[in-house]
Amino acid sequence: MQGFYYLIPGFLSACLLTSSVMAASTDSLIGKKVENFSLKDFRGKTVQLSDQKEQKFAVIAFLGTECPLAKLYGGRLQRLSEEFAAQGVTFYAIMSNQQDSLTEIAAYAKKHEITFPVLKDVGNHVADQIGARRTPEVFLVDQAGIIRYHGRVDDQYGVGYLKDEPNREDLKVALTELLAQKPVSITETKPVGCFIGRLREPDAQSTVTYSRQISRLFQKHCVECHREGEIAPFALNEYQEVAGWAETIAEVVRDQRMPPWHADPAHGKFANDRSLSKEEKELIYQWVEHGAPEGDPKDLPTPQTYVTGWKLPQKPDAVFYMDDKPYTVPAQAGKRGVKYQYFTVDPGFTEDKWITGAEALPGNRAVVHHILVFARPPQGKRVRVFGEGDQFLVGYVPGSREVMMHPGMAKKIPAGSKLVFQMHYTPIGSEQQDRSKVGLVFTEESKVTHQVVTAQVINEDFVRRRFKIDANDDNFKIEATSPPNDRKALLLSYMPHMHLRGKSFRYELRKKPDQPGEILIDVPAFDFNWQTAYGIEKPIPLEIGDYIHCVAHYNNSDSNLSNPNPNESVSWGDQTWNEMMIGYFNVAIPKEEATPEDQFKTVAFKLIRSRDKNSNGQLEQAEVPLRELPLFFQADQNKDTIVTVEELTSLLEKTRGKKQD
Repeated sequence: MQGFYYLIPGFLSACLLTSSVMAASTDSLIGKKVENFSLKDFRGKTVQLSDQKEQKFAVIAFLGTECPLAKLYGGRLQRLSEEFAAQGVTFYAIMSNQQDSLTEIAAYAKKHEITFPVLKDVGNHVADQIGARRTPEVFLVDQAGIIRYHGRVDDQYGVGYLKDEPNREDLKVALTELLAQKPVSITETKPVGCFIGRLREPDAQSTVTYSRQISRLFQKHCVECHREGEIAPFALNEYQEVAGWAETIAEVVRDQRMPPWHADPAHGKFANDRSLSKEEKELIYQWVEHGAPEGDPKDLPTPQTYVTGWKLPQKPDAVFYMDDKPYTVPAQAGKRGVKYQYFTVDPGFTEDKWITGAEALPGNRAVVHHILVFARPPQGKRVRVFGEGDQFLVGYVPGSREVMMHPGMAKKIPAGSKLVFQMHYTPIGSEQQDRSKVGLVFTEESKVTHQVVTAQVINEDFVRRRFKIDANDDNFKIEATSPPNDRKALLLSYMPHMHLRGKSFRYELRKKPDQPGEILIDVPAFDFNWQTAYGIEKPIPLEIGDYIHCVAHYNNSDSNLSNPNPNESVSWGDQTWNEMMIGYFNVAIPKEEATPEDQFKTVAFKLIRSRDKNSNGQLEQAEVPLRELPLFFQADQNKDTIVTVEELTSLLEKTRGKKQD
């Protein structure tokens, strides 16, 4: 998977990749004759198909300089050309996108070390003649110019999935069969990729133009990521570039893959909602249908300004790298991929720090799938709500944004805390290095009215591996309920977390743990590659005794194309081939109520939570194993056959406190 600009599965599945469809016509291209063509390469040399007429076969690959999939397959096609050159096979790369300049084509060829001809198809005439629609899309022709195979290179990448290795190398198989004088077993597959950016004739009478409406729409929803130096693989702030992507843009918007937003609009309103309105979508469709007219450049909006490198509204007050030296990501990692890497950094905080903003920034976006940054406070310094501590700071995943707190709100990093980076890397076929970092924005304690704490909902039985997700189950359900809230608070945001088998995730606010409550947010189509944090537009008050309940579903069947192995049952674990079910959520509590944890109460809470089958925040006699009943009766001070966290805390203080003395 050679290619420095590999941009993680999220952009493969949502940002650029179009549906896995054949050309607009359903007619097969197999047996069609490819006429001789004459094109110039990026150096100005004229190349013809007939130049290699003595070769047995020719592979004609339509590529593009910015489509993520075309970037991935550049190096792979070069390796195939080297493998089959001695057997009489020649390769051509044809660049038909109107937006691909000769300079960009030259850079693409150099980056992927391509030695076969890379040709500019001005006016997309050759693409039209052959019938190419996508990048990448390959045509295998014989000496007579007859198409013998057409479609994808292999099946490793597709809409919404990325496999560690291909199950079938279609082009290679077709070449091998033909060279052995055998019929091609599968002559046509569905090419998956970006539409070729063809020249279009704009409608001069169109009332919708780039300068008047579309530029403003993209500035509002897209340019934050689609600009030079950011995660998106191409910019959307110049007409010539945008026009070349017009057809692809319309398709991914119509399929609701862009902008990336997965929450059901029926539940909740969110400050960071990226979704387009019906009216905005219609503007895009009309603009594309009318040939993507530019309009009068005088109508363009004033360009927005951004902090270079950071999405934070200001430069961070402190920046901490994950390590003193870069981590080397191997070229290949097999079916299991690269294990999560953990790095611990001492920021040297000798006093408490209050954080109003944070952003995790990958050093090498080509290989960084996600980053999670935690603060690990010294023992006894955590503040807990819903039984959970304040250790999570910020994450980076495709499409994630910086974390900025509401005025008066901040996260606290106690003096002496360490920063922990959890890094998930995805190899790209060539050895890479990464040195990611986190930027923090501080505020004065006197300006803080509420401390923000990250809590989570998890299923203890799943975490302790008391059950697994069944093999070949396309709708396996896991539920979990938080302990009862123990203080008034404001609910600020949600971030559901699952892995490759994750299907859907829902949060509820419940008054009783075993009775349905209000749906706070529903993510009906969870995507591991776009793990969004959903910021609530207006914080939701939480009362003492409230519960957060989460329901997750998993698709562990072969209908889930991201599934590493549908025939395996799946247990809890950090790695992507394992699964998780975590309902993260941020709450704000008045600063005066944010007292540090009591270590005995923390132990008591964990002991009760691991046995609390009905999630009511206390332990009933029927929930206790027989061997633990003596301890249960000892802790039950009022003899009501119920043990509360306070009762167990009191017992632990007496027994363990004496041991410490």
